[in-house]
Amino acid sequence: YLTRRGTVLSVPGSLLWRLFSPADASALPRDSKGRFFLDRDGFLFRYVLDYLRDQELVLPERFPERSRLQREAEYFQLPDLARRLAAAAAPPPPRFSALLRDPSVCADDPPPGLGYLEAELPEAGASASPTSSRSPSGGPLLAPSLSLDAGGGGASGGRRSGYITIGYRGSYTIGREAPADAKFRRVARITVCGKTALAKEVFGETLNESRDPDRPPERYTARYYLKFNFLEQAFDRLSEAGFRMAACSSTGTCAFAPEQGGLADDKIWTSYTEYVFCRE
Repeated sequence: YLTRRGTVLSVPGSLLWRLFSPADASALPRDSKGRFFLDRDGFLFRYVLDYLRDQELVLPERFPERSRLQREAEYFQLPDLARRLAAAAAPPPPRFSALLRDPSVCADDPPPGLGYLEAELPEAGASASPTSSRSPSGGPLLAPSLSLDAGGGGASGGRRSGYITIGYRGSYTIGREAPADAKFRRVARITVCGKTALAKEVFGETLNESRDPDRPPERYTARYYLKFNFLEQAFDRLSEAGFRMAACSSTGTCAFAPEQGGLADDKIWTSYTEYVFCRE
């Protein structure tokens, strides 16, 4: 991560504030390029850094790492962030309840008896018709009508299940003199294969449909690609949509650089990698 020093000093008293204060920053160990190393989860640190920028907590929908992020907030000694995460992780209230009073009682007076009705949600695809009972004061209680439809979403009740495969081609050059300093080329394009409806749900406006614009929602396509070229960004979107990686595969070939117009002793490795994601 690359950030400003003022960002890590934005919360006085935090661990980063103490580490990078003028008195201590010069004593921190660095690598050969002058970078600092923190032995913590790199994926979760992005949200810690976002919080340090403006002291706001903004997480993706269906974020599965809330408890682990709370632990990171406690480690970096950010009590406000840890408190917000703990409050967001509190158990939700009952799914549905109704508290009805006797209609004969004046609204300005306290009711002599309250009828409490707990209506359980029916199974997916079923519906509950209105039923009546008696309140403690003798008045009727009417259970509200509930209706749920599975809607073809499978066990998730509204989300489509299925697979999405993303793939990319990459290459890097390794020289004879410095094999550790491999030169990686930027990923040019990330392709998307799967049902059109699933691909549009996950990637939205970042999906380039120019090569297959009229594909029906329930048909498969292997001609879409993403408008960005960061593989981690594609992984984030799939994770936020409830997908989990099921499999991956990669192939690689090697060619000498002179064939590609490079140095005589260099080798160019080219690979193609696919990741299969599944949502049940």
